[in-house]
Amino acid sequence: MLRYAGKRLLAAIPLLFVVPLLVFLLIGLAPGDPAVVLAGDNPTPDRIEAIRDQLGLSDPVWERYLRWAGAALHGDLGTSLLSDQSVVDMITRRMGTTMSLVLFAMVMAVVLGVAMAIVASLRPGGLVDRLVNWLASIAIAVPAFWFGLVLASLFAVSYQLLPAFGFEPLSAGFWPWLSHLILPGIALGLLPAAEVTLQLRSALGQVLKSDYILNAQAKGLSRRAVLFKHSLKNACIPVVTVLGFRVAEVLAGSVTIEIIYNMPGLGSLAVDGVLNRDIPVLLGFVLFSTSVVVVVNLLVDISYGYFNPKVRA
Repeated sequence: MLRYAGKRLLAAIPLLFVVPLLVFLLIGLAPGDPAVVLAGDNPTPDRIEAIRDQLGLSDPVWERYLRWAGAALHGDLGTSLLSDQSVVDMITRRMGTTMSLVLFAMVMAVVLGVAMAIVASLRPGGLVDRLVNWLASIAIAVPAFWFGLVLASLFAVSYQLLPAFGFEPLSAGFWPWLSHLILPGIALGLLPAAEVTLQLRSALGQVLKSDYILNAQAKGLSRRAVLFKHSLKNACIPVVTVLGFRVAEVLAGSVTIEIIYNMPGLGSLAVDGVLNRDIPVLLGFVLFSTSVVVVVNLLVDISYGYFNPKVRA
């Protein structure tokens, strides 16, 4: 497994530089000029050109990218064009907000999805099974930003049970931290929870009809033992695959949710970078997001060895 994980990690390293390269090229094709934003109101052409030369924006794209990649290998992602702050420091300050939100959404998706799938599989084709499939299908069709607005209007504005804006770090206390994550986390985790429910319910339906499961039932094992000890582990393989893909979607969806709930995370930082064409900030956000996706996919590949002994062999 260590050799397998090492090969997967080595194969993923080039991705950390290919994705920023594509973003770098797309930024170059987009209209607008960061030098115009930095030059202020009514800038002269000479002023704009001087800023471009100072920031190296007049250099060819490939030269600017190689310069950025070389510095990134040494842990330097440059400085923001607007605030002149270190991009590493800006990402570090906001990383806790985004990762807390993503972690809460994924944990909620796993707990809720697994619970609903197990309840539905106890009586296949029954009322509960049909109700769970119906609710999961509706949840997939509901946009996260719309659901987030509904939750904020209902539980924060109307009943004032939970905060609708901002974020508190864990150092401020567990409940202040958790209370600011509940509404945005539920809105963000609704879609992956529904997909986990449908995937696991389908996988459990197939596994429960397998010969070894029927043999275990014939030996007199209880339904709980058959479900949790023999069926659930084998049914989790497609679910783990789904979760690996959904982490990237949740990370992308956090951009919208953070704006709705005014959370100072990486999402709002990326939006500001797009609006102001702050290239170093955008590249830093892309590199961070790509690193998270690569690590998650690596963990998913390693988990296959636990769920499927053939992978370990």
